[in-house]
Amino acid sequence: MINRRHLLAAGALVALALRLPVPALAADEPIRVVASFSILGDMVQQVGGDRVRVTTLVGPDGDAHVWQPAPADARTVADADLVVMNGLGFEGWMDRLVQASGYDGPVAVATTGIVPRQMAEAEEGEEDHDHAGGEGHDHHHGGTDPHAWQSLSNARIYVHNVLEALVAADSDDRPVFEANAAAYLKKIDALDALIRAEIASVPAERRKVVTSHDAFGYFEAAYGVEFLAPVGVSTEAEASAGDVAKLIDQIRAEKIPAVFMENISDPRLLERIASETDARIGGTLYSDALSPVGGPAASYLEMMDYNVRTLVAALRT
Repeated sequence: MINRRHLLAAGALVALALRLPVPALAADEPIRVVASFSILGDMVQQVGGDRVRVTTLVGPDGDAHVWQPAPADARTVADADLVVMNGLGFEGWMDRLVQASGYDGPVAVATTGIVPRQMAEAEEGEEDHDHAGGEGHDHHHGGTDPHAWQSLSNARIYVHNVLEALVAADSDDRPVFEANAAAYLKKIDALDALIRAEIASVPAERRKVVTSHDAFGYFEAAYGVEFLAPVGVSTEAEASAGDVAKLIDQIRAEKIPAVFMENISDPRLLERIASETDARIGGTLYSDALSPVGGPAASYLEMMDYNVRTLVAALRT
């Protein structure tokens, strides 16, 4: 397989023959990877190690649902050796950004092979929009939940897809990527077991919570915690007064113990819901983005660990 290093080596031979300056060989150059959002960027970094230079488009505490690319982002994509995206409709702006950038390299979809969670019905009031053009947005899930990373079983598939993409981009470093992926998968398995044990310590009748938007469906299916939300899978949607009233009634009737903020969402709606029920604010969960460096969820595994500990601490009391 011809990759960037082989091309640079060939360029060096040509340069020597023509007595031109020899370009730097890729032996010391990491491949340039652009990841769509912070959680995925961390996964790529874990597998790629020091053989990748990762740039994340939507950074810590950023909301990819409503993010709008800037001209500098098109330049970043244009300079990449590899682009990695979540897929499942999460980045409605990505196709247009890639097209606008002129990038013609590989685009890896990290959710390839994952069975998507289908919503009971498409979200009302969520229309097609266009982020990249600046005249609205084009983020529309069509009833598919894109938040597949909320299950560690799915995270294994993410890692496999990232590994394949990195090897295809730089086959010379396959042993490094494979070793990093194997070590990362062991950590994923260990955390998966810990999460199951932590959730099992909470009585089944107390495993109900409310969050800002419907981002935890895969977590619910994997670990047995029921999540309710006034807003659907995209933060672009707005909760109707009727939906909020129904949710408040449900919280009261089922004695749901806790309401959780999200790091990407406006807390005011959940504060109102908590004030009108017996549910208490259980803390902040990280749904679609990591925390900044130094925060409690600066990596994907730290995020999953922090979320489950925050959930369990609130539900046990």
